[in-house]
Amino acid sequence: MCITLCPVTLRVKDVIEGKVVTIEATRPVADAVKEMASNEVWSLVVTKNGLPVGVVTERDIIRRCYAKAMLPERATVESVMSSPLITIEPEASLGEAMLVMEEKKVRRLFVVEKGKITGRITQTGALGQMLDVMMALSAAA
Repeated sequence: MCITLCPVTLRVKDVIEGKVVTIEATRPVADAVKEMASNEVWSLVVTKNGLPVGVVTERDIIRRCYAKAMLPERATVESVMSSPLITIEPEASLGEAMLVMEEKKVRRLFVVEKGKITGRITQTGALGQMLDVMMALSAAA
């Protein structure tokens, strides 16, 4: 019996992480750190008047606040955030997402569907999903 293997294409929607936490741009960096810790995330979508304008990550805070001796109680999230927000559609392939992350030098993309952020995809999460598929395929062979 011969089994024909079909190419496997993982899509962004297959590996999306749904937890997206937001913070207002005018809030202090100290509040962002508390939000990250309490929500167990390392990035927050930064909003202005309810609209996403960027992202603040733990790296942004270390490099742009602490490394420059800014006071996290006084510095605003907007002053340390990365902008613009890098997004991708849920139907994009995982390979395309990884290329975008490499080209833009980011570790996460935010998934946008019909104009709304529905989740995020991270390098770590994407790599883990790809390894799971490879292990499943090797076990099936």
